[in-house]
Amino acid sequence: MAERAGQKARESGGRTAGLDFPRPLTTVDVVIFTIRNDALHVLLVQRGAGDNEPFPGAFALPGGFVDIARDRDLEACALRKLKEKTGVVSPYLEQLGSWGSAARDPRFWSATHAYFALLPASIADRALAADAQWFPLVGERVKPKLAFDHDEILAAAVQRLRNKVEYTSLPAYLMAEEFTLPELQRTYEIVLGRPLEKSAFRTRMLSADLIEPIAKMRKGPNRPAQLYRLKAAKEPVYFARTFNPPE
Repeated sequence: MAERAGQKARESGGRTAGLDFPRPLTTVDVVIFTIRNDALHVLLVQRGAGDNEPFPGAFALPGGFVDIARDRDLEACALRKLKEKTGVVSPYLEQLGSWGSAARDPRFWSATHAYFALLPASIADRALAADAQWFPLVGERVKPKLAFDHDEILAAAVQRLRNKVEYTSLPAYLMAEEFTLPELQRTYEIVLGRPLEKSAFRTRMLSADLIEPIAKMRKGPNRPAQLYRLKAAKEPVYFARTFNPPE
């Protein structure tokens, strides 16, 4: 239905019945992050190769046209697109910003509203769409050139995530249901791209009212490690100060 709406808008020059001015194509794109193989990854989809498709065969962020019959607002559209491509609901979704111009889509003047989401690796591959796959990040980019202005949107999402990790608990949303403190610290370090001091990290996590121990231990080659889980919280925890970079 959304594709038909977009086609009608293009055929009518972006005009809608009862309005005497054209309206841009309106889409929502979602930057979905997870941790795989000790690296931050982003989900990309490969575009179709039809004659009328812009950027045929190129990779792009998951997204599409707002469906005015199904999406009550932009966030509902983002959640729908995320579910269509991953089969799951993200524990964290945040609006990133908006991009619009006459040049970003060769079909018509368009505007997109971007979100970013976090998925634990334990569910990241549960039900991926056939056209979706994970790509490792190198800095703020991925190896393939992305369609539209998605390279710019991805870079903005990576920067937002890394900035917020300095003073929030966002990496906790990338964790499995049960985890150890060293595993949580390693997730922080992967996102930030630098090591953190062990005792200071442990003190901050245990005093933040963020996690709680469970009555289980993880066995390994060394002594068993205490397992933790996230406390039931709808919003991330904000720390009073940022993580200090190593000298």
